[in-house]
Amino acid sequence: MYAIVTLAAGLLFGLGLAFSEMTNPTVVLGFLDIFGEWNPSLIIVMASAITVGMIGYAVKRKRMAPMLASKWQVPTLRHIDSKLIIGSSLFGIGWGISGYCPGPGLTALVNNPSEGFYFVAALIVGSGLHYFQTRITQK
Repeated sequence: MYAIVTLAAGLLFGLGLAFSEMTNPTVVLGFLDIFGEWNPSLIIVMASAITVGMIGYAVKRKRMAPMLASKWQVPTLRHIDSKLIIGSSLFGIGWGISGYCPGPGLTALVNNPSEGFYFVAALIVGSGLHYFQTRITQK
């Protein structure tokens, strides 16, 4: 059942990305270009995501555990540190340069393979570097 719900959630997420045109880097870059040809249409996407998140936290407050797991898995860190600032800055810069974030970037492997390949390769290399850097600093 867990695998079916996970697959359904992934499909719903992918359909939402496609329907909202978050998989189109031109639309995303148009949204990020607030001093040029700004395209405010993705505000609806953000508002929808925030609403879903708020509903999720409301459900969490009312239930002791999720329906298909033994406990909730919610981030516990609440402080802002250099890792958070640097990581979110790198994410934002990469998103602003390419028009892709990880979810839509994976869809680019099908929609726009030449760009998608480079994006996903950079995503894998960056994730690998972070993984090995974390392993080294923990020893």
